Amino acid sequence: MKKIFCAVLIAALAVTCMAQSGTNSPYSQYGLGQLSDQTSGFNRGMNGLGIGFHEHNQVNFLNPASYASMDSLTFIFDAGISGYITNFKEGGKSLNAKNANFEYAVAGFKVGKRIGISFGILPYTNVGYNYSNTETLYDNLYGTKTTTTNLYSGSGGFHQVYLGAAWSPFKGFAFGANVSYLWGDYERGITNSYSDANVNTLSKRYTAQVNSYKLEFGIQQTLKLSAKDDVTFGVTYGLGHKLGADPKCEVVSYNSQTAVSDTTTYTVSNGLAVPTSYGLGFAWNHDNRWKMGADYQLQKWASVEFPFYSVQNEKSIYQLSDKAFTDRHKLTLGGEYCPNERGTNLLKRIRYRAGVSYATPYLRINGHDGPKEMSVSAGVSVPIINRWNTRSILNVSAQWVRQDAKNLVTENTFRLNIGLTFNERWFAKWKVE
Repeated sequence: MKKIFCAVLIAALAVTCMAQSGTNSPYSQYGLGQLSDQTSGFNRGMNGLGIGFHEHNQVNFLNPASYASMDSLTFIFDAGISGYITNFKEGGKSLNAKNANFEYAVAGFKVGKRIGISFGILPYTNVGYNYSNTETLYDNLYGTKTTTTNLYSGSGGFHQVYLGAAWSPFKGFAFGANVSYLWGDYERGITNSYSDANVNTLSKRYTAQVNSYKLEFGIQQTLKLSAKDDVTFGVTYGLGHKLGADPKCEVVSYNSQTAVSDTTTYTVSNGLAVPTSYGLGFAWNHDNRWKMGADYQLQKWASVEFPFYSVQNEKSIYQLSDKAFTDRHKLTLGGEYCPNERGTNLLKRIRYRAGVSYATPYLRINGHDGPKEMSVSAGVSVPIINRWNTRSILNVSAQWVRQDAKNLVTENTFRLNIGLTFNERWFAKWKVE
């Protein structure tokens, strides 16, 4: 009961922590926000690789078909946190920011010889930024100048809690699905003010609240190449659909001299959506020592519309646009090495991991592509050995991520990921002599 209570407590803590923003990026002011890295501790050491991986002692929610490969005698609970430092550069100026995030809390176990179950909570997107810019406007006719300040701020994000299952009808083949509840909200604000009190301050406030679902499916096929070698091919599919949310834009014009304000609210019905997504991957396994693989992921964001506010012919319009996004492609290469996972020497049981990724942007900003992403990671998986347990694992990885786009902000992030996997032998039958 104590272990169950601890698992519930950590999951409750995850919900609380996820209510806080996990980003400082100004790019999170666009679209649904900054896309989260939806991977667990062992994936992150390989920079998110996992579509073709299936582990007996880890929960790999990147491909739900992998649940069928979990150990039938254990209950697995995995939780992870991250801390990071980001450097922002634009126009010769540089700024550093720190942040931390509770990344995920997941669990998994077998309910039969061929059926695996998993459930958990993880973020989907994050929104969090606060910055301003100021410029001076000159009137050469009257010889006056006016200072204008634009303040940008935002917070929120979307999260998902999922229940997944996988079935292996015959050896080497498995398929599975994740059914998720997707929820959350965001609030974004832009305030344009002037030093001239005769000019009205104009504020725009964008809000949306989501309560919807998310469906993902996966398949894995393992082929035996030799006595010590096998290769697994994985395929994933995510259903794209509308989220049933009604995003709003509230425009407020305020005059500080007269204290008169005018507020207009615009609403777009069913204005948010998630894209259809596809994933292909493979993993080569040599004697459970070397594991290497590659993943390709495609998110069809170009077919997703998003609401925009604009003024056309002196008339304010808040309507859906199909120019907000572009399809996102991501390629990941990585692998791990373990000298001897069943040996008595602790150093030889450590798994050493590394990976590299490249992703095209999903955002369109002012008619141009948003930031592309390049990242590398390295990590270790250390078994926790004591007199009560020899199966739990500490996953630690470091990751460098660079996001940049022409004439926009360049972000360089160093992230430290820590994940702890509790692997308890709950389902073993004890014999008493």
